[in-house]
Amino acid sequence: MRTVTPEVPNIFDRRALRVRRARASAHFENFDFLHRMALEIIEERLPFLGPSGQGMACVTGARAPARLAHQAQAEIHADLVQQSAGTTIVLDEEAFPFGPGTLGLYISVLTLHAVNDLPGALIQIRRSLKANGRFLAVLFGPQTLQELRQTLLDAELELTGGASPRVHPFIDVKDAGALLQRAGFQEPVADLQAFAVTYTEPMRLLRDLHGMGETNILANRRKSALRRDVLNTALSLYSNKNPTAGGVSATFEFLFISGKAPS
Repeated sequence: MRTVTPEVPNIFDRRALRVRRARASAHFENFDFLHRMALEIIEERLPFLGPSGQGMACVTGARAPARLAHQAQAEIHADLVQQSAGTTIVLDEEAFPFGPGTLGLYISVLTLHAVNDLPGALIQIRRSLKANGRFLAVLFGPQTLQELRQTLLDAELELTGGASPRVHPFIDVKDAGALLQRAGFQEPVADLQAFAVTYTEPMRLLRDLHGMGETNILANRRKSALRRDVLNTALSLYSNKNPTAGGVSATFEFLFISGKAPS
């Protein structure tokens, strides 16, 4: 009998991600408004999901919220890079460092959307939880940056006759629910929340993405910089197609997922 191991897709350049997150870390607090919003959603929902398993809580991607105190005996603050003095460990969710039954609670704040092997990462997270341990995460949803994706595509097609992938693919809610079940989580929950952010002009959006370390890390991206004429055309198209009171609108969408380890 032969055992076939599925090949992990190489969608994201994780080395580039670490470099960009490290570069952004010095001034991350000036651009972390999405991470703070995601953390607020988790804080609001956590009490309604029931008690977590006893033991440590690990929060990846943001500083641990104060309202975790009653949910765990100890807290670990983790990130892909050393974001701040509050980061306890550097953690890569593609090579999960915790052994089976180690954690009572695991929280991911806008980190799992850039993992190549998301099914494998969810399985590792579930195995790391104690009985009845809780998992909560916020990822970017499929409508995120839909305006930017379209205007970059239109500008490149107009000026170069072709297009390079510029905005990450994001998982949808149905696939997220199926992945939670496949990973062995009980009580799986997956839902979406979209919202618009107003910018005075589209270049401010690009600056925010750079400041978050959320620029293009697709493995098959063009390594050369975006041509100036393509960028200027894209910015003009963006302003013309997405006007709103006070400037232009950018869509972001949060995908909230949660589950419980088996008892």
